[in-house]
Amino acid sequence: MRMLIKVCGMREAENIKAIDALMPDLLGFIFYPRSSRYVGEADISLPTQARKVGVFVQASIEDVLDAVQQFKLAYIQLHGGEDLAYIKELRKYLDTRFQDRQTIFIIKAFSIDENFDFESIRIFEGHCTCFIFDTKGEKHGGNGKKFNWNILARYTLPTPFLLSGGIRLEDAEAIKEIAQKHPAMRGVDINSGFEISPAHKDANAIADFMQELTTEIYPNFIYYRED
Repeated sequence: MRMLIKVCGMREAENIKAIDALMPDLLGFIFYPRSSRYVGEADISLPTQARKVGVFVQASIEDVLDAVQQFKLAYIQLHGGEDLAYIKELRKYLDTRFQDRQTIFIIKAFSIDENFDFESIRIFEGHCTCFIFDTKGEKHGGNGKKFNWNILARYTLPTPFLLSGGIRLEDAEAIKEIAQKHPAMRGVDINSGFEISPAHKDANAIADFMQELTTEIYPNFIYYRED
């Protein structure tokens, strides 16, 4: 078994196919115009084995719903300052508009630094499928830097999380050690540390990384797949 792998910041059709062939669990597509990995006019509608995650930063709910409809997103990742009221309203509209589909899950990302108060996110318990812990930086994700992973010891909530922020191939062993210490950790969200250029991922490096993360610590690891 292996940890759940989310590869974020995809855009190019052939690169999407190459990464999807490696069988990650989730592929992330960024719908934030100020990101260098913004999908823009790219055609990301091709079918994938991995489930699609749309990444949004304080987008209007209507824009999120339109993207879910157009690209058949299975997950919505909120990577800005979206509050609980926004998430509740989004959940209501998702359940109303897409009654004929499987549940569309909501992921909330948080920007972490030494002073982050994990207790402050307790209000999101029960409203998000999982959290993503990313490094606080100038940009909304994709900063290519790690936060101090030791502070994860402060996290005691039951909602599972994915580790993100500056992860590279050489971090595989450290990540496995962290996962053994933190039962709520379900996997990783990788992006800039595996890029040849913005939005173009190194398939060979990702394949090696996934192989390195092969582990038996999660007997039922494919946690988010519903099929």
